[in-house]
Amino acid sequence: MSELSVRLRPVAEDDLVMFRRFATEPGLIGLDWTGFRDAQAPARRFAADGYLGTQDSRLLVEVEPDEVAAGFVSWALRDFGGPTKHWEIGIALLPEWRGRGIGWRAQAMLCDYLFRHTPFQRIQAGTHPENIAEQKSLVKAGFHLEGVVRACEFRDGRWCDGYLYSRLRDDPGPA
Repeated sequence: MSELSVRLRPVAEDDLVMFRRFATEPGLIGLDWTGFRDAQAPARRFAADGYLGTQDSRLLVEVEPDEVAAGFVSWALRDFGGPTKHWEIGIALLPEWRGRGIGWRAQAMLCDYLFRHTPFQRIQAGTHPENIAEQKSLVKAGFHLEGVVRACEFRDGRWCDGYLYSRLRDDPGPA
């Protein structure tokens, strides 16, 4: 299988169909499914700022040369209670695009973009202990495991642990 070319681009109105699917199709988003969401919220958010806000944003993950939407990456401003801020990133790929080397490249590209265009020192990402593929993807994208965040998420009727990863501005990027 040849390596797919991946690029990130701003969200377009046609992409809202995919965002509605993530909000309304159980299991499409994998372990991150937390129940049905407002199917009209993606259109309202797109109308407000095109998903390029100051506090949180999204870019579409596109596979070339056919310019097919594979999913999206997101980032949000976070802090640990003090004046210093950092980014927290995430990714959601459609099932048919998972396991094809797209996720780690998209996340590495997003980190490069954020380090290039914002002054923040830290980018972090969380994942589920059972999501081995995402753990490998984050490491491949230049992240380091920091530890377990106990009982941090209510999912599927119970409290679940999470794994916290980070990449600092001075960390080496992916090979």
